[in-house]
Amino acid sequence: MKRLILLTVSVLFSAAAFAQDFTAEEFLARYERLVRNVGYAGVGVETLLDRWEEAYPDDMNVPVARFNYYFSKAEKTEMVARPGQKRFMGNPPAMTLKDPEGQDVPYFEENFYDDELFGEAMHVLDQQIAAHPDELRFRYLKISALLSYEKEHPDMAASELKKLIQLQSSSHPAWTLDGTAADEEIFQQGVGEYCYMFFQIASPDGYEYFRDISERMNKLYPKNPVFIDNIGSYWQVAMGNDKQAVKYYKKALKLDPDDYAAKRNLQIIEKKKQSSKKK
Repeated sequence: MKRLILLTVSVLFSAAAFAQDFTAEEFLARYERLVRNVGYAGVGVETLLDRWEEAYPDDMNVPVARFNYYFSKAEKTEMVARPGQKRFMGNPPAMTLKDPEGQDVPYFEENFYDDELFGEAMHVLDQQIAAHPDELRFRYLKISALLSYEKEHPDMAASELKKLIQLQSSSHPAWTLDGTAADEEIFQQGVGEYCYMFFQIASPDGYEYFRDISERMNKLYPKNPVFIDNIGSYWQVAMGNDKQAVKYYKKALKLDPDDYAAKRNLQIIEKKKQSSKKK
C-alpha cells in the first residue's frame, strides 16, 4: 500500500511539474490545437483545462474555455418537422420531405440543451461576472448562450442585455473586452450586434425585443443612426408600416447622409410603392 501511495504522489508531482513547464500562451495554443481536432468538449479537453487552471488560475482564457466545454457538451442538434413554417430562427428549412398525404413538410435544424450541463456553463459565467463585473466578454457569452437556449422566446437574453444598457446609463463602468479597455463605441457596436440577432430570430418576441433595445440605445446615444435605422426596420418588417419606417430612415439620414441602411431601405419602400401603383 505504501508503494502505491508513493507512486500516486509521484504521478501527481509529475503532472504539476508538466503544467508549470508551459507558459499561459503555450497552454492556449495547445488548447486551440486540441479543440480543432476534437471539438470544445472532446477527449482530453477537460484534463487540459484542469492543468491549465492549476498552473494559471487568473488566466481569463481558462473560464472562457471551461464555458465552451460545458456549453458544447450540453448542446445537441436535431432535425425537427415544422409543417407550414417557411422559416425558423430566420433560417430556411434544412430539407423538405413528403408526408403520407404527399404534402411537403419542412425540417429545420434545431439545437437542444441538457439543462444540468447548460447550468454548469452559466455557473462558470456568473462566477466570472461577479469577479470581473466590468469585463464584457463574460456578459456577451451569457447573452449569446441564452439566445441559443431560448430560441424564439429570448426573454432571459433580453433581460441580460437590458441590464447591461442600464449599467451603462447609470454608472458608466470602465468596460474591458478581453482585458483591453473598451470605449463607448465598442459598447455600442456590441449591443448593435445583439440587436441584429434579435431581429434575425424573426419571431414576435424577437422583433419586440429588437425594438425595445434599439429604443433604449437611441435614448442613450441619440446621435448614432444605427439604432434609429433599427426602429425603422421594426416598423417596416415586423409591423408592415412603411410610412412610419420612412420617418425613422429620414431621421437617420439627417445624422448621416451616407447611411447605407437608411438609403437602401427607402429605395425598397419606394420601389414597393411604385409597383403597387402599376397594379
